[in-house]
Amino acid sequence: MPDSKIRNVIVYGLGAMGRPMARNLNKEQLLHGVWNRTTGKTKALNKELDLPEYESLEALCAEADAVLTCVSADQDLIDVIESIYEHLKPGSTVIDCSTVSPKTARTLADTLASRSIGFIDAPVSGGVEGAQKGTLSIMVGAEKENYKRASEVFSAIGSQITYMGKVGQGQATKVVNQVMVAGIAQAVCSALAMAEKCNLDLKKAVEVFSAGAAGNWFLDNRGTTMLNDEFSVGFKLSLLHKDLYICQETASELNGHLEIIDNSIKDYGQLLKEGHGDDDISGLIKLKRENFE
Repeated sequence: MPDSKIRNVIVYGLGAMGRPMARNLNKEQLLHGVWNRTTGKTKALNKELDLPEYESLEALCAEADAVLTCVSADQDLIDVIESIYEHLKPGSTVIDCSTVSPKTARTLADTLASRSIGFIDAPVSGGVEGAQKGTLSIMVGAEKENYKRASEVFSAIGSQITYMGKVGQGQATKVVNQVMVAGIAQAVCSALAMAEKCNLDLKKAVEVFSAGAAGNWFLDNRGTTMLNDEFSVGFKLSLLHKDLYICQETASELNGHLEIIDNSIKDYGQLLKEGHGDDDISGLIKLKRENFE
């Protein structure tokens, strides 16, 4: 495995997370180019960042040290890897910041290894705000040397970078993280729905809760917005719903079962049916309010 640092990075996937990550990589002069299956997004970011235009994915990949992927689901990632597989040079690396199953990460790593291409599963947490600020928490599964090679890439997009072990362990960590995210959202949304019915001064109440043992990131960053019925500021509930199925599958593979996962899948599924898939996950309070009507 080459021991030189990864410097020329392609970002493939220019959604709410991929775009700001590309911008932060560009600030550190690590961005080689960008690509998206929707060509308009590619052209727009190329223009914004004054990046060269490439006529084909093959030409873009030819000189890249790494491709950083950030897509929505397992099959999306599989499709992306299939599209770049033959264009990447031996010794290059795929750094995946999507949330997919640990099994998918391991399978893709084996596929790429057959062409001497490395794979790092590096799911992130911290939301759109963290992506914009370059303060994401990154959970890394990789061969240790490959992880070291990508250190400057991770420093450009995150502030908490943790090596969790071999390929798949990054995604396993993200699975556990999403279980916690779902549980915290359940508790906070239920509690604030109750606070509304208690006719509390809600601004003061959020300040009190945040200062004590109930304090948490979700309350600090979503408490006021959800009480103001603002649900467009963060991680889409449709994406958490997708992640929770990965959590459920992983728990089953471990011969386990967690009710918090099942209940959250049910609740977010109901919100999806009602057309709220683009709301952030604090939209759960809409259902919790119904418990007090």
